[in-house]
Amino acid sequence: MIEVTRINGTKIMINSDIIEMMEETPDTVITLTNGHKYIVSEKTSQIKESIVSFRREIYKDLIAVDKN
Repeated sequence: MIEVTRINGTKIMINSDIIEMMEETPDTVITLTNGHKYIVSEKTSQIKESIVSFRREIYKDLIAVDKN
């Protein structure tokens, strides 16, 4: 799960595994595989960094094992 900020300032958590598409129009719109859409204040590059960071945290033990 990653945290994003809706346009009204509220924070929500989104399951990054079900993000189908992100686009800046100029607001960032996140479309999930279930069709739900969220307009958020973060740029797509920030969201991508959050997803990468989240996945690194999840898989850090597996990555450490592979390197040894």
